[in-house]
Amino acid sequence: MRRIATARLRCRGLDVLQDAVGFIVSELLTNAILHSGTTTVSLTMVVQDGGLCLSVADGIPGVPPPVMKAAGTDAESGRGLALVDTLVKENGGVWGTSDAGAVTWCRLVIPPGDQL
Repeated sequence: MRRIATARLRCRGLDVLQDAVGFIVSELLTNAILHSGTTTVSLTMVVQDGGLCLSVADGIPGVPPPVMKAAGTDAESGRGLALVDTLVKENGGVWGTSDAGAVTWCRLVIPPGDQL
């Protein structure tokens, strides 16, 4: 999905967001698969009002929504959402959850020179 998402961005002339989106998509999809217990996860990407909106849905409301946590120095996981938060903020965006935790979303600002 990471390759598909970044390829779609290239097709739309939004190369500037490829690295951030590639990581964000990978992290959000991985979290949905690992923590929801579902076998079906969807990714939506929409360009709208000067921003790129991403959402990952696992369809399982009520599962605790993803939260950032402090990972220990020896921990092999637990840093992904902190990195997502940083990348989203660096791109002028916001992220969160909706549908009782079934959807994790973010919105990144498309730089003015790259707007469609």
